[in-house]
Amino acid sequence: MDYCPHTQEDSEQMQAVIGVKSIDELFDDIPQKYRIKNIPGVPPPLSEHETMELLKSIAARNSMPSMTLTGAGAYAHFIPSVVGHITGRAEFYTAYTPYQAEISQGILQATYEYQTMIAHLTGTEVANASMYDGASAMAEAAILAAKISGRSRILVARSVHPQYRQVLSTYLWANGFTLSEIPYTAQGRIDETELEKALDDSVAAVILQSPNFFGCIEDIRPTALAAHDRGAMLIAGFGDATSMGILEPAGACGADFVVGEGQSFGNPLYYGGPYLGIFAAREKYLRRIPGRIVGATVDKNGKRGFVLTLQTREQHIRREKATSNICSNEALCALAACVYLTALGKNLRELAKLNIYKTQYLKSRLLELPGWNRVFSAPVYNEFALAYPDAKAANARLEEAGMIGAYDLGRDYPELENTLLFCATELISKQDMDRAVEALR
Repeated sequence: MDYCPHTQEDSEQMQAVIGVKSIDELFDDIPQKYRIKNIPGVPPPLSEHETMELLKSIAARNSMPSMTLTGAGAYAHFIPSVVGHITGRAEFYTAYTPYQAEISQGILQATYEYQTMIAHLTGTEVANASMYDGASAMAEAAILAAKISGRSRILVARSVHPQYRQVLSTYLWANGFTLSEIPYTAQGRIDETELEKALDDSVAAVILQSPNFFGCIEDIRPTALAAHDRGAMLIAGFGDATSMGILEPAGACGADFVVGEGQSFGNPLYYGGPYLGIFAAREKYLRRIPGRIVGATVDKNGKRGFVLTLQTREQHIRREKATSNICSNEALCALAACVYLTALGKNLRELAKLNIYKTQYLKSRLLELPGWNRVFSAPVYNEFALAYPDAKAANARLEEAGMIGAYDLGRDYPELENTLLFCATELISKQDMDRAVEALR
C-alpha cells in the first residue's frame, strides 16, 4: 500500500465532517477500564524514508531459493506480464460478483471466454465460472454425482492428491455418503482389478486424476468404461493444468465431470492461495452444477451481450434447491487464467512439451546417480517419483545449495518412505537441473 499518513489538519477536517471533537469519542462505547493507554514496546512513528529502510532491512533477512523442485499440486510457471496488466485494472479487481449483469459486461464477457476455453480443453460441453480450488471442485462433483444417481458410495484412486482426498472425505461425510479408496499399481496408476471388485450398484462415481499426484498419466478410457458399465459416473481430475495442452481431453475419454486446479494458468503460487477450481461437465448436467454459468445473447437492438444464465447458489434460489453454498466467485483468478490462455493460444501445447522434456532430462540425470531408483513405470508429466535411502538428507543437500527440494511422499504414503516427488517446469533451465544433480552427487 502507498505510504499516505494523515496530517493533524486532515484528522481535524474528518472529525468536523462526522461531528466529533476528538478521535477518542469514536471509542465511547468501550469502557475506560478496557482501554489500553500505552502499548509497551511500540517504537515512535517513522518517516516514509525510514519506514522503507526498515522494511528493506527486514526483507534482506529472507533467504530466497534460486529455484524449486517441488510441485505436488502447486506449480511455478512463467506468467506473461499481460496477465498482471489486465487483472490489475481496477474495474476487474474491485468487482465482487456481477449481480447487475447489465452493468457488468466486461466481467461477464471475460467469464464467458474463460468457460469456453475450459470446456474446449477438457473436452466437455459446459464449464462453470470456477470453484474455490481443485479440491472443492472435486468434492462438489462427487456430491453432485451421488445426488443425481441416488447412490451413496464414491470410489477414489489412492493416487489422487492426498489433500483432495481429505476434502472429499469431509464433504461426503457431511452429506451422509461414504468414500472408499482404490489402490495404485506398480505403474503408479489406479488398480483396475481392484476397481472391478469394488464396483457395485451402490457406487455413484469413480474418481481419478491424470496426471495423478505421482505425475503418472492414467489411462482414463478403461476406468470410464468400467464405471459406466455399472451405472456409475467418472470424475476425472488432473494435477498440473498445463498438461491439458498435450493430453487427450478427459471428456473425450468418457469422463462425466472434469475437475482440477487451474493455478498453473496465470496464477502465482500466492503462498497457497487463492486458487482456481476448474469444474466442467456434460451438458445434461447443466442445471445441476454448482456456481454460475455466463451465456451470450443479443439485446433488442441486435447487439451482442452477456448474461448470468444459471446460478445454483443458495443466495439466488430457494435454499433447499441450491446445488451448492459456494458464494464467492473466484472471478479474478479465472480472469488471470483467461488472459493467460489467450496469450499462449496454441503455444500451450509447446509449453506442455517443454515441461515433458525438462522432466525427462532431470529424471534421467538423477537415475545416473548411485542409490537413486525409479518407483513407477507409467509415463509422467511434470513430476516423477524416485526412491533414495535417505530422502531427508537429499533434500537437506538441495537446501544447502539454495534450492527448494522435492516433495517427500512418505508424509502421505507410509509405504513410500524415502521416496521423493520431483517437479520440473519450463522455468527450470538445463543448468539449474545440472546444478541440482551435482548437489546430490
